[in-house]
Formats: sequence, C-alpha cells, structure tokens
Amino acid sequence: MSDIRKRTGKKGTTYQVRYPSKATKSGYAFKTFSTLKEAREFIESGSLKSLRSTSSNEKISVEEGLQRWLDICEKEGRDGRDPVTKYTLKIYEYRRSIIEAYGWDRPLNEITTPDVVEFRSWLLRHYSRDQAKKALSSFHSMVLEMVKRGYLQHDIAAGISVNGASRYDQPIVIPTVDEVRALLSAADRLANSRNLLTQRTWERYRPMLYLAADSGMRPQEYIVVPRSNIRNKGVEVDRALELGGGISVTKTRAGRRFIDLSQHTYDMIRHYSDNHPDPGKHDLVFPTKSGKWQSTNNWRRRGFYAACVEASLVNVETIAGREIIKPKFKPYDLRHFFASVLIEKRCNLKRLQTLMGHSDIQTTLNVYGHLIERAEVAGEENHGMLDML
Repeated sequence: MSDIRKRTGKKGTTYQVRYPSKATKSGYAFKTFSTLKEAREFIESGSLKSLRSTSSNEKISVEEGLQRWLDICEKEGRDGRDPVTKYTLKIYEYRRSIIEAYGWDRPLNEITTPDVVEFRSWLLRHYSRDQAKKALSSFHSMVLEMVKRGYLQHDIAAGISVNGASRYDQPIVIPTVDEVRALLSAADRLANSRNLLTQRTWERYRPMLYLAADSGMRPQEYIVVPRSNIRNKGVEVDRALELGGGISVTKTRAGRRFIDLSQHTYDMIRHYSDNHPDPGKHDLVFPTKSGKWQSTNNWRRRGFYAACVEASLVNVETIAGREIIKPKFKPYDLRHFFASVLIEKRCNLKRLQTLMGHSDIQTTLNVYGHLIERAEVAGEENHGMLDML
C-alpha cells in the first residue's frame, strides 16, 4: 500500500511517496516530489506500477536513503541484529533531521567522498563535536546499508569520522576492597536501623547494593532484573532499562550473560524476592509498591549516596563559601570495582569482556588496559566476587 509523507528540511517542504517494491528487502521504495499534487498524481498514474519492478540501482535521494535505513532499523534490524527499540528509533529520527538539514543538492548515488568531507565540516560548524560525531556515524550506517542493498557501488563515507573525547579519557574511579566493605557494612546497618522507615527502605536497597558489587551489572540492568533470572547460584542478564523509559533487551547481544554470585549475595536476593512478590507484570526482583521499576535517580540519591554518607565515603568541597558534602563514588563505580577484582584474580581477557557485557574487546582494553598491564592474564576461579571480601 502506498502513502505520502511530508518532509521539511533546509530546502523547504517536499512530499515523499512510499510504495511497495520487490527490489528492496524492506519491501518499499521511495520517490520525492516538490508538491503534494505531483505526489498524488504519481500514485494515481501508471508511473507507480512501472517503478515497482525497477532495479535497486535506481537513483535515490539522501532523504530516501535515510527513510529506507530507518525502516530497516525498525522492522528488520541491521546485519541480522534485533530491530531497534522505539526510543532508539526516535534518536535515529532526530539524527536524520540533522542530516537532511544540510540540504543535499544531488542524488545519493552521485555524492562523492569530498562531498561527505564537506558535510562533516558543516556538522562541526553547526553542532557540538559529540552531536556531529553521532550524526556522521548514522549517515555512514545508512551508506553502508545502501551499499549492501545495491543502491550504492561503494562506501563513500569510508575513513571519514569525527574524533570525540572518550568518556574514559579521565581515569576511572575504582573503590578499594576496604571501601566496598565499608559500603556494604553501611547497608547492613541501615537495613537494621531503629527507624522503621529507614529499615523498610534498606530492606530493598541492601540486596541491590550487594548485587551491584557482586555482579558488575550496570544500574539499568539490575534495577529491572527479573526474579526468574536469579538461579543456579547466579544471575542471568538479558534486559535493561531504556533511557527514555521502559524495559527492553540489553543494548547488544554481548550484554546477555550469566554471572556467578557469592552464596551470601545469592541467598540475600532470593530471600528478598521470595518474601516480596512483584505486584506488577514485569516479574521484578526490586519493584516499587505499584509494580513499576525504580527510578535510577532515586536509587542513586536515596540509596547509594545514603550508603556512602553512612560509610563516610564522602568528599567535602567548598562552593561559594559553603561546605558541600559529595559522595566519593557513583553506582557505576561498583562495576569498575568488579572488573578490577576480576583482573586481580587473573581472569583472561576474553572472559573479562564477556562478564562486563562489552560487544567490542577494544572497549575492555580502553577502560581497563592500565589494570590489565599490572596482572598476568591466566584464569579465574568460578565463584562470586564478594567471597574475597
């Protein structure tokens, strides 16, 4: 079934006709017109019928290439991957608007590598370096998809990139074993507080904190871990909380993994889960009273930071003449602790990548290379992280 889509960019408003085509794997092809009248006439005339059987080598605009790429991301998934989530699709659509705003003056098939270099320069002049990097990456992803589908003969964006500052350029913060001991002891005290409200709050936060330190899971993973995934003396990681809200599968296939837990942590989580059934439909280990997942901000501020204060793991800063107490660590730092202990236990590099859920070994090396250099890579013992504490 054909439809007309209104597009607004730097050159004004155009109308894109999407129509069924056997020439594409997505099942659709596209053609752009300057006016709505022309688009309607195209659908109503015999022109559409003749185009349905055209070769995939037909000339297409950048806008059409982007729409085909988005349809593939949403319905098929690129390169055999799962289709993207609704939140990720919204991000891609925003990047498409940036790419289209450049005002491409020729079909995608006629764009050359120097044209892409000019596009990169335009991005750097009008957007932040980080945003320019992401938009160019999406453009390149679209180009690669069009090459695979036969719309382009070669990768016109090969070797063109924006080098952004890495979030790991600054040294990562890694709590010591003694500091993690202090943090867990603080959670124990809070869970046994004489204040009933504090006691009830930490009845849930305590096993969360132990799980974070014992598994190296990302906060967005353990906040939505299902009860059925706590089994065989460990935890199965296969879903995560999206930034825009909602539960989805882990961002990459590499994020799906099984992690052994110490007996103490495993028993604590099972006990909490067995005695606090999820009132909602998500089978959560740590649900709210309404059955929804917890807010990451609430967990960080009311849970983790409170434990840091209780354990005296804080820094005092003077701002505008006032002393401000700030937690020494963030929840994500327990993930770095987990990795550092694995490295000290001489975990081999491939196993480390698997347990951290990294899809690329280079990410593991970028983040923990300085720690790996201090230890020989050999093997690991198969037991929980907190057994050594």
